[in-house]
Amino acid sequence: MTSSRPVPPGPSGVRPRPERSLAVSALIGVAVMAALDEIVFHQILHWHHFYDRSTLGIGLLSDGLLHTGELFALVAGFFLFADLRRRRALSVAHAWAGFFLGLGVFQLFDGIVDHKLLRLHQVRYGVDVTPYDWAWNVTGLVLLLVGAALTVRARRRDRDRSAA
Repeated sequence: MTSSRPVPPGPSGVRPRPERSLAVSALIGVAVMAALDEIVFHQILHWHHFYDRSTLGIGLLSDGLLHTGELFALVAGFFLFADLRRRRALSVAHAWAGFFLGLGVFQLFDGIVDHKLLRLHQVRYGVDVTPYDWAWNVTGLVLLLVGAALTVRARRRDRDRSAA
């Protein structure tokens, strides 16, 4: 990471908080992707539970715990986001970057760590999981790369503004 000069304050005298905007929105992105995974793949399609190496009851309990964690993260993220907006310290460009980074981080963590390393569950059972794994992880990688590109773009924009 390169250090850049701080962004000058806006008309209200408050400086945007790019790193905090990025982190808060990444938390929201992780929570949103966890919710999409839990709702679509666990509840609607019934492809898996968060923990599939035990009984159905334990699988449902693990889904409930995942849902609880995702809701706490979502609520906390939106309170922090609202605080940034209230203070007029939100950097919108960094927030979008963080959101996509969070989406991609969750997807890749789930696909690599949960699916392959810990083997908590697979994307789907009873089929060849190779295409599912590729789709899952490539999607996560694309989201992560979009977030990285948006981060670079936002930092360049900050650097250009501070140089002007």
